[in-house]
Amino acid sequence: MKKITIVDVAKRAGVSKGTVSAVINAKKTVKPTTRNHVLEVMKELHFRPKGVARNLRNGDLDKSIGIIIKDLNYPFYTSIAIGAKEYANSMGYSVIVSSSENNHEDEKKITHLFSAKDIKGAIIAPIVEGAAEIEHLFRLKMINYPFVLLEDVRGIRTNVVAIDNLRAIKKAVKYLIDTGHSKIVHFAGPPASSHTQERIEGFRDAFSESTLAFHKDMIVSVGSRHEESYGATTQYFTNRRREEYPSAIVCFNDQQALAVMTALKDLGIRVPEDISIVGNDDISYAQAYPVPLTTIRAPQQEIGKTAAEILIRNIESSTLMPIERVVLETEFVVRQSTRALSSA
Repeated sequence: MKKITIVDVAKRAGVSKGTVSAVINAKKTVKPTTRNHVLEVMKELHFRPKGVARNLRNGDLDKSIGIIIKDLNYPFYTSIAIGAKEYANSMGYSVIVSSSENNHEDEKKITHLFSAKDIKGAIIAPIVEGAAEIEHLFRLKMINYPFVLLEDVRGIRTNVVAIDNLRAIKKAVKYLIDTGHSKIVHFAGPPASSHTQERIEGFRDAFSESTLAFHKDMIVSVGSRHEESYGATTQYFTNRRREEYPSAIVCFNDQQALAVMTALKDLGIRVPEDISIVGNDDISYAQAYPVPLTTIRAPQQEIGKTAAEILIRNIESSTLMPIERVVLETEFVVRQSTRALSSA
């Protein structure tokens, strides 16, 4: 098969090599209509820019992949990166870890840097909060740059490795119901996140399979970062009488759970005597929380390893491969942050 070059793309698109280069490097000197046309031609020809299409046998000494996480301080992503690194290293790849720090513009810049600087593919924990745009992910698709997402993004059909969020939350809520809890709420994460929507659906499904009724006010939008979760929790309980308090809270993730537990302590509400708390992820220090956290254990290193396997398969393939979506199972871990109100 003839290797497609920038010259072939320019000839098919009817533009200069310089224009194609400008599109690859995301320069703003190209009109949007021209850029879109060139990207379509790249996709049609299965063209990969320099550093992606290069025969890897000639680049063994500098093979590398990138990982873009959302928060350097959250151990969940650290464990994923470790899993990816161990597999990538075994295949002769170096791993570059970068963090967007929940900043959409930083994510865009890092994806451009990776695709332009001979990083052969990327594992991305995408930002889906607020008014986040996904044009940069579309661009990666158009230039056939290999990448794997750690969450589904609406409108993007690409490789994804995730956990079964619906089943995981459903299992946690069923445990609470079986141990006598009836006043349960879910503190949800970022509204635009597919993980948030899947966890809400799992919460709702658990009630549909019980004798308890689900009400929409059981879902409370809290966010995932510590500061916003602490503030939203404080506001939620400040505006309610004690008899209106839930007996249990299922949190979006462990980071949110810590913020919730901290806010409850400051409000004089005891865990688990007054309210049981369930987290999600089972990060490395969940057992060291003020009250060891009952949580949903995600196979974090396996997520990273699986994502790296898919990514490297795509990098080393001479043709475009079918899209893969891998969903991994979780484990429910009971610790001291929950208590039974009746016998299971």
